[in-house]
Amino acid sequence: MNGFALSFYTRLIPTLLGTAKLFSALHPKLRTFFRVRRGLFEALEQKIQKLPPSSFRLWVHAASVGEFEQARPIIAALKAKHPEITLLVSFLSDSGYNARKNFPDADAVFYLPTDTLDNAKRLLSLIKPDLLLLMRYDFWPNHLLEAKRCGVTLILAAAVLQPGSAYFNPLLRSFYQGIFHLFDHIYTVSEQDTLAFRQQFNCLQAETAGDPRFDQAFLRSRNGERVAHLKPLFENRSVLVAGSVWEKDELLLLAAWKELEERPSLLLIPHEVNPEKMAQLYRELQNHSLEYMPVSALNETFDPEQQILVIDQTGYLAELYSLASIAYVGGGFGVNVHSTLEPAAHGIPVLFGPRYHNSPDAEGLVTAGGATVIHDQKELAAALKTLTTDDPQRKKSGMKAAEFVQGSIGATAAIASGIERCHDERRVG
Repeated sequence: MNGFALSFYTRLIPTLLGTAKLFSALHPKLRTFFRVRRGLFEALEQKIQKLPPSSFRLWVHAASVGEFEQARPIIAALKAKHPEITLLVSFLSDSGYNARKNFPDADAVFYLPTDTLDNAKRLLSLIKPDLLLLMRYDFWPNHLLEAKRCGVTLILAAAVLQPGSAYFNPLLRSFYQGIFHLFDHIYTVSEQDTLAFRQQFNCLQAETAGDPRFDQAFLRSRNGERVAHLKPLFENRSVLVAGSVWEKDELLLLAAWKELEERPSLLLIPHEVNPEKMAQLYRELQNHSLEYMPVSALNETFDPEQQILVIDQTGYLAELYSLASIAYVGGGFGVNVHSTLEPAAHGIPVLFGPRYHNSPDAEGLVTAGGATVIHDQKELAAALKTLTTDDPQRKKSGMKAAEFVQGSIGATAAIASGIERCHDERRVG
């Protein structure tokens, strides 16, 4: 790694952390960042001491829950063939940690310590991993360098190099090149990413594997246990599932849905389900004179023909799409559309707003003919009318959505095979 860049980073990071800690009292997210790391090593040491001896320790690091979801099918494939592997999972964000702190396949889940030399040395001496699988990004030089010094195999998976990203900044390019060269293997999402790693950063260890999120979406589409109790309510009915919707999505959706002569049953899943947000949504439904029932209060009086089912719980959106005939994915009238893979994996047509160009999945789905971009209430009402009344068109669009997902499956096998080779070499050694 570039010596000057590392030296500068190593000297700068304590100052940055000290400054951030000083101002954390004024910033809730910074305050949480430092608070959750108090006693981190002591708690982790207790977990590690309880672990049985292991011939192979796999450390998976993810910035947050989204990146971890990319690792889940890889973990499942490895555990199926090698249940003896010890799995250690770290997160940078508190949202990721809280969402997956009880992940059943993990032997220990913890926050990544702040990236100082002392913390990196202490962590590596404690967890003693054989391999670090880093998902997509979140590069912390001191931890990576210490892992390399300790002989840990480093694998970067689901790697992308989007044009215009900081990696190509002339002032940062050599810094990131040094980081990328620490990895023994780099598994990219696309051929374009592989070429960028090889040509722009001379990373000949880069190869195309694909995106494990396609595998994860496909696997989750086969699991509907959490919504099995809801299926009888919507049997033989056309169903619109609106997932991860924001206020703008809700306003357009409710107005367009009211226009329909033949209304599909509607499941409304807000992006946020805090009390303030839910109270606002309920007021909006009442303003539209629409009947609804929260799923947390679901009872035998629920009428899917007259009432909207509001999902005021979290954790099973992907499974809810299994109830759908049509999916609307929120976020496209905000910063960017949310994940479109989950509904597509269920083989249903997908609708979303115009801000989707930062999502390669959404762009690919549109190109494949499995999704329709909505710009206003009129277009949304027209699209819903077509998909509700024209069964052949709905099925055709849904089939194209499913083919888009199924045609991109395979990343899990490629990455898991690479980890298995390391596992076998360690055991032989």
